[in-house]
Amino acid sequence: MESNSVAIDIRQCAKTYADGTRGLQATDLRVEPGEVLALLGPSGCGKTTLLRIIAGLETPDAGSRIAFGDTDVTRVPIEKRQVGMVFQHYALFPQMSVQANIAYGLRIRGVSEQEQRRVVGELVDLVRLNGLEHKRPAELSGGQRQRVALARAVASRPRVLLLDEPLTALDAKLKETLRDELAQLLRQLRITAVHVTHDQQEAMAIADRMAVMQAGRILQVGDGESLYRRPAHPFVATFLGRVNQVERSEDDARSNRLALAGMELACPAECTGAARLLLRLEDIEVCAAGTPGAVPASVARRVFLGDRLQLTLELAGHTPLMADVARDHAAQSGDRVALRIAPHQWMPNHAHA
Repeated sequence: MESNSVAIDIRQCAKTYADGTRGLQATDLRVEPGEVLALLGPSGCGKTTLLRIIAGLETPDAGSRIAFGDTDVTRVPIEKRQVGMVFQHYALFPQMSVQANIAYGLRIRGVSEQEQRRVVGELVDLVRLNGLEHKRPAELSGGQRQRVALARAVASRPRVLLLDEPLTALDAKLKETLRDELAQLLRQLRITAVHVTHDQQEAMAIADRMAVMQAGRILQVGDGESLYRRPAHPFVATFLGRVNQVERSEDDARSNRLALAGMELACPAECTGAARLLLRLEDIEVCAAGTPGAVPASVARRVFLGDRLQLTLELAGHTPLMADVARDHAAQSGDRVALRIAPHQWMPNHAHA
């Protein structure tokens, strides 16, 4: 497929509903040409509202601006925006074959039969539906239906592809397989894409960058690793994986110290002044009791999770910490152990964030 990808530029885009509810706070966002950007957040955070505004299905508040490349599309109706859409339930025509579903948009635009056959053939190859061209949606698996929906959405070469929870209707195992396929297909298509999801693993696997949303606002934009390792907001830290939250006194926050079970631990400079610190479960090293310089603890609970063990660790005078360790780690419930935490693993949770 040839690419005609464009940037999406969103400026001061907001949505207030008739009853006064603010579905989206004033938002700025840029999606680069050919980039896959995920809008990530819990239900009701505004991600679908923003997607619908980009599509032209919702009218934004006065003062909002959306551009595709150099074209201002803020007041352009959806049918003239050249967007392709894939929904969670695919919305395929049940009475039509795979090839008729894919060709539908081309046919209503008056594209010649010969060109329809060429484009459909190219897309059937791309999404690996060879041999299924004459089957109807009911005869296909969930994954195959999803690929038909994607092929149909891109058949008319949209400038922008919008995906609204496209994997939600699938079971967990199929979802895992398809998210990798979808990531690969989007790279091959090189179409600027915005992908709405509440699943952080799906967003990390598919998107080049993610915009994490809460309560109608974008809190932080970046690639998955940056957001996971350097969250700018406590919600981003907790939404992108589990964290321990450790309180410290005003004095310790000011002097950037951390006292844990009688041991004083070093903290990175960015934690100065933060009364609460965050620590990922996998950033705790659980070693043998009595290890020099390590914090004494005991294993209160051990849960085997297949690919890892999750330990609940009790520390004197402190709330328990959770740790993820290798699945063959020797620690058992009741064992005395010790903890090592590299200073750079602590993250600040500033009260004003």
